[in-house]
Amino acid sequence: MADHAKHIARCKRLIPPLSPELHKGQAGRVGVVGGSKDYSGAPYFASMTTLRIGADLAHVICEPAAGRASCELSPHIIKTYSPDLIVHTDLNEKLSEDEMTQVFKGVLPRLHTLVIGPGLGRDAHMQLAARVAIRLARENELYVVLDADALWLVQNDPSVVKGYKRAVLTPNVVEFQRLAESCNIDPKSMEPTELAAAISRALEGPTLVQKGREDRITNGTETLVSELTGSSRRCGGQGDVLSGAVGTFLAWGKNYEEREAKDEEDPIKPHEITLLAAYAASSLTRTASRLTFAKHKRAMQTGEMVGFVGEAFEEVFGSDAVADQGLGEAGVVDKLVTAIKGSL
Repeated sequence: MADHAKHIARCKRLIPPLSPELHKGQAGRVGVVGGSKDYSGAPYFASMTTLRIGADLAHVICEPAAGRASCELSPHIIKTYSPDLIVHTDLNEKLSEDEMTQVFKGVLPRLHTLVIGPGLGRDAHMQLAARVAIRLARENELYVVLDADALWLVQNDPSVVKGYKRAVLTPNVVEFQRLAESCNIDPKSMEPTELAAAISRALEGPTLVQKGREDRITNGTETLVSELTGSSRRCGGQGDVLSGAVGTFLAWGKNYEEREAKDEEDPIKPHEITLLAAYAASSLTRTASRLTFAKHKRAMQTGEMVGFVGEAFEEVFGSDAVADQGLGEAGVVDKLVTAIKGSL
């Protein structure tokens, strides 16, 4: 656990303080690209996780059938799940690539990072949306998380992410195997613990999270292993919680780069940010899964897990990571109690 404590201490330096000096949006603006006619839960889990961790704003960029209700569609769609989400129902199947590009150009300046893939689906226009979003993210040097069917795009065309060191890929077991095949890597040719690093090197830089009994997080040269106890309950959607958590820490990493952290002793280097963001997110997700299972056992669902994200955050990163610096040494309640006692 010595390595874990060391890694978490470094991860904590990415977390912005709860300070009255900050204004809305400075603690993270995350966009989730996904949500199609068949999949509306995944982008909800990812985006709500970002807010539960402490991001200020979460945008969902989805196709109309996932984002809003009509008389022909189920009312159980993203806009009805939570009023806290900003939902853009712009990814219409009739849009050309140029029109799709304009949609993202209108949203991206408002974001620190993108999570691409939750609920994306494999329809041609949604795959095009992912391709456009990745291209624009690269042009603007935004951090990106690629999950679910965004990895289907990468599998079919690795060039979309090849060489981009600000990308984090979070494949499940099947997606991991497909990535290996697309990179012409034979799993039998090397030790299982070396596979993730080999894929990252083949893609020339993206950080890879190989999920499993332990999560192996690697950029091809350096590897962190996340081993916190989670749960063995594998209800669908937990990967969306992970991708949302990675996106939040990447947003904080971007903010870290932009604030005066460069003057710190032993500052976090750019190549570390993707590794630390993924390690922090893995630790938090595993802890939230354990806490949720302790409460709900086999009945556990991912919607309930989102409710434990805040508690998991405090357990992993400590009470100081959730303290309000604006309250000073004594909290508001303590100050009120002291004032009342003084008047008696």
